[in-house]
Amino acid sequence: MRPILKFLVAVVGLGLVTSALANTPPCVGKVVIGEGDARVVTNVANQSAGGSCFNAQIMDTAAEGANYGNHAEFVAHVAKLLVGWTKSRKISMREAGELLAAAARSDVGKTINVRVIAFNDFHGNIDGANLTLRSDPDNIFLTNAAGQRVGVPAGGVDYMAGLVRQLKAGAPNKVVVSAGDLIGASPLNSALFHDEPTIETMNRLGLQFNAVGNHEFDEGREELLRMQNGGCHPTDVNSCQGDLVGTPYPFEGAKFNFLAANVVDTQSGKTLFPAYGVKSFRGNRVAFIGMTLKDTPSIVTPDGVAGLEFREEAATVNALIKQLKRRKIEAAVVLVHEGGFAPGSINGCSGVSGPIVDIVSRLDDAVDLVISGHTHQAYNCDLPNSVGRAIPVTSAGSFSRLITAIDLTLDTKTNDIIAVSAGNILVDRTNFLGMADPIEPVAEIRDIVANYNTIVQPIANRVIGSITADITRATNAGGESALGDVIADAQLEATSPASKGGAVIAFMNPGGIRADFTFAGSTAGEGDGNVTYGEAFTVQPFGNSLVVKTLTGQQIYDLLEQQWAANQPAPGGRILQVSDGFAYKHTFIPGSSPLGGKYVCDNSVTLNGVPLDKIASYRVTMNSFLATGGDNFTVFNLGTDQLKLILYPSRRLPRVPRTASSEL
Repeated sequence: MRPILKFLVAVVGLGLVTSALANTPPCVGKVVIGEGDARVVTNVANQSAGGSCFNAQIMDTAAEGANYGNHAEFVAHVAKLLVGWTKSRKISMREAGELLAAAARSDVGKTINVRVIAFNDFHGNIDGANLTLRSDPDNIFLTNAAGQRVGVPAGGVDYMAGLVRQLKAGAPNKVVVSAGDLIGASPLNSALFHDEPTIETMNRLGLQFNAVGNHEFDEGREELLRMQNGGCHPTDVNSCQGDLVGTPYPFEGAKFNFLAANVVDTQSGKTLFPAYGVKSFRGNRVAFIGMTLKDTPSIVTPDGVAGLEFREEAATVNALIKQLKRRKIEAAVVLVHEGGFAPGSINGCSGVSGPIVDIVSRLDDAVDLVISGHTHQAYNCDLPNSVGRAIPVTSAGSFSRLITAIDLTLDTKTNDIIAVSAGNILVDRTNFLGMADPIEPVAEIRDIVANYNTIVQPIANRVIGSITADITRATNAGGESALGDVIADAQLEATSPASKGGAVIAFMNPGGIRADFTFAGSTAGEGDGNVTYGEAFTVQPFGNSLVVKTLTGQQIYDLLEQQWAANQPAPGGRILQVSDGFAYKHTFIPGSSPLGGKYVCDNSVTLNGVPLDKIASYRVTMNSFLATGGDNFTVFNLGTDQLKLILYPSRRLPRVPRTASSEL
């Protein structure tokens, strides 16, 4: 049974739900104070007063279970009840004394429960109509007509919000958080509007804290600040569609807080956003420290993070712990947009690896929970910290298909977290799991998404090409994919005319290819082979322009070596996709050869079968992300005679006259 379900079953089993809900006779038995093994059973009869039973009033079921800020508060609550019951002669003074002594002996109020509802890597996936999740170890899959296992419908912000409501309903103390990449690399129905739809729907879902991820910086710091503060985009007329979709005009901005503990403005020395947010639960404060991976500058367009310093994650947290302790805050949760890999169950931790393991191993022992992201993996781990104590580390995969429900127990005397229970839960669109209480999508959010879908359809449904079979990102032993080749070939074709740059080689970064072209899914699932602009945008959802530069043959050799530089991801580096006619040989063996060496075979680099001349010049095409040194390919910065082209079809929508009111 999932930890979160165990918690809910325990609540019912301990009698913290009123007897009326179970249609049982009211006010039976004796007065019982406390829960589980710590409960104190008295000799006083559980009778009715003021329309409810003693037990119900003592445990305060109106607040969904015993929920006191500290033990003294609970004892004072019982004392107040006893005054009324003795005055009305419901109990004797002796019985009042017994009840007060039992309250003092009990553990009620010595701890308080807090539910953290977490997710990560949403990437603007507001519409879950085509989202699925498959996890064979958890038996989360369907079988299609061909006998193949396929994913179960899952995700979408309206269903996310429905699950959030369910999880909130069972907890008087709750908070909703995200571990980054809330926006960026989004589908067209969010990206076309600069991810305003994501912010607007997350406001209504109830998100409270979002740690910045690397994709939060896709459009630069000023645009990210607009996401927080609101207002229309300075140049794009597609911005601020609120009066057409049912949200405020102009764009309202995030009602939640972006957090950026390790992102510092180099001029002011201040963090771009607050380093942490603090939430008080009946006087018990919990700090949520939010940050992104330190390597963000190497995986976003450098211009977008100019003037910002991205500091090391663990050191940043450890320095803040001292600050929090000075503020008498003992409970610390880290939201970090960096993660690991743990194949298997969505709640497993099999063979965990990756940067998050090292980060956690260096964290101060005051940190009791880490909510991670970036790798798009689902896991539920316990990893050793700097003193060897295992602490929970979670990740909810990506694209809104899972939510992590985490129950914290706080000691109300020390204000520290003393227990954590976590579980990843499927955002189940069709009740595949057969739950007694299926997720109900939130109507207000569903309608906003539908309205955005309606106004984006003219662009999304425009047919721009056709395919006769799947074209995928699956790579061969050399790191080459069919889809990478197609994109590089298309970029070369677009820039080979002399008037468009005269390019002879094109390179594409693999991280910029976000989905496959599938024949069965072409043209909104009709499978006729036609490819729409919306489908193409899903493959490359970035709006980059094409850039042509002149590089020497030697620089191209150096560029290829940067695929396996020490600052590229292990174990296989980052392999550029290349255009037709360009070829080379190398000796790098993934998982065996160390990064940082020289692997390109001399005289093996050829163009149309002719070896590259190291002192000759060649016109080379790349996207604008690579052109400024993205993904650590700094050789691109050395290119000369730059020509920048914007070759994508218009994505502007016809404007509708504004109504007199700024809000529908």
